Amino acid sequence: MLDISDILKGFKIETTNRGLYKQAFTHSSYINEKKSKYGHYERLEFIGDGVLDLVLADLVYKAYPKLDQGELSKLRIYFVNGETLTKYARRYHFDEVLLLGKGQKINGGTNDKILEDVFEAFLGAVYLDKGFDFVYSLLKDIFLEDIKNVSLNVLKDYKSQLQEFVQADTRNCVTYRCISEKGNPPHTEFVCEVMWDNQVYGVGKGTSKKKAEQEAARDALSKMVR
Repeated sequence: MLDISDILKGFKIETTNRGLYKQAFTHSSYINEKKSKYGHYERLEFIGDGVLDLVLADLVYKAYPKLDQGELSKLRIYFVNGETLTKYARRYHFDEVLLLGKGQKINGGTNDKILEDVFEAFLGAVYLDKGFDFVYSLLKDIFLEDIKNVSLNVLKDYKSQLQEFVQADTRNCVTYRCISEKGNPPHTEFVCEVMWDNQVYGVGKGTSKKKAEQEAARDALSKMVR
């Protein structure tokens, strides 16, 4: 069974502040049930989110000198979205060392949103412990190959792709509606659906209506192109 030391070793991180990384892998539900001097990951997630945005902006800027501002922004957003960050979190086994409370384990366990947050919290811990140059190098190793090899079709967001797909066969307009809103900011979860011809074709979840609509469009596209 993996522990935090294995994660640090995998990233070649030598530290005297192991507690900082333990905090990065501790969910608030664990703190609510057990006493811990380290706290949970939410503050680290905040700073990690900022670090990730800055480094990814720099990497895509340097990798694609001919793209304009809007295209660079879309490319950065593609790599910092929840689906991508969850994929990396699982790739590096973050789900295997995350500390959850019993209640959270029963009610969903290690879901994608938690893994997205933990990935950012880990980056926050690395930044505070090792500095910007180290976390930049780490993120470059993780992302650069994928950035260079990504299809530039991702510059069209899912909603735009779906609209083009539908209008290629019909004149129908795609519409979205929010069907659920749960929780309080910054952990609100929206559920939206996309429809045309009075039929629902996709459903998506997100921390904002825009993100939920994008996920609904992605869901519909995945069904259309099977």
